[in-house]
Amino acid sequence: MSAVQLVKVAQKDSDIRLDRWFARHYPDLKNGQLQRLIRGKNIRVNGAKTTADYRLKTDDEIRIPPLSVNEKKDLPRDLSKADIEFMQSLVIYKDESVIVLNKPSGIAVQGGSKTERHIDGMLDALRFGLDEKPHLVHRLDKDTSGVLVLGRTANAAAKLAEAFKTRKAQKIYWAVVVGKPKLLSGKIDAPLSKLSNVKGGEQMKVDYDNGQRAQSLYRVLDSLSRKASWLELAPLTGRTHQLRVHCMVLNTPIVGDVKYGDERAVSLGLKSERKMHLHARGIRMPHPIKGELCVLADMPIHMKETFEFLGFNETQSVNPFDYFKKDERA
Repeated sequence: MSAVQLVKVAQKDSDIRLDRWFARHYPDLKNGQLQRLIRGKNIRVNGAKTTADYRLKTDDEIRIPPLSVNEKKDLPRDLSKADIEFMQSLVIYKDESVIVLNKPSGIAVQGGSKTERHIDGMLDALRFGLDEKPHLVHRLDKDTSGVLVLGRTANAAAKLAEAFKTRKAQKIYWAVVVGKPKLLSGKIDAPLSKLSNVKGGEQMKVDYDNGQRAQSLYRVLDSLSRKASWLELAPLTGRTHQLRVHCMVLNTPIVGDVKYGDERAVSLGLKSERKMHLHARGIRMPHPIKGELCVLADMPIHMKETFEFLGFNETQSVNPFDYFKKDERA
């Protein structure tokens, strides 16, 4: 247990909330503990009582009482040359505030009890001369490929995370599905809740009585008879496995998604049909410094092979952000 500390806020942490500062520097400190310390005036800023949502400024002084958790040290992690080359090969956009990766299918964004190799554990490979490693601001499922946005500083990460939270980030996904929706475009409005007592990770279900609001827009860009279709999707909310469940609402399971699509998801005889055919194609959102961030990610090889086999042409997708924006009815 440490003694009382007086810590000055670094410029890189300017303009982030006090609770987010603690989440970054003391990730093992639970939010409930933090709130009690703030209410009890054990944590203060510039000697005065504060609140969890106070936005810090450079050189603000935070009083930190003795804690039973250790401070996170942002030291570079030893990575193999192969891991460094792998991570840097994923970069499709980089500036002073943002890095965007094209995440492959099959690698988790964050670790778990049985996941030792993941994107979060290799972010030190992406410092590119900065003192701190980049920060995750959102997630993708392990088997979903595509656009993954990172903030290069704590301040940039906070602004990017806020854009996701307030739905200012517009996301576009591509999926190859079995079958063809009855309507060629539309809006899926199906609330979701977690299934209990499920082995093998989280699983969601449609729950109109108690589920959380979940909405997605979609359009069919091409189809092969009624056997398979290429869908372009725009989630309006960000629930776990939302698009995977919503494709089942359309009665069109995503190819390779055996968790939600059962045997139909591997029924087309495709070369790579046991790999998930869901790809985060692009993102458009406010840039943390100025202007707009707009990035598209190429499909993984297994989806390119499926497109070629089914005769789909990716150039048929024109201005997806503008198409869905004018159709968005939350």
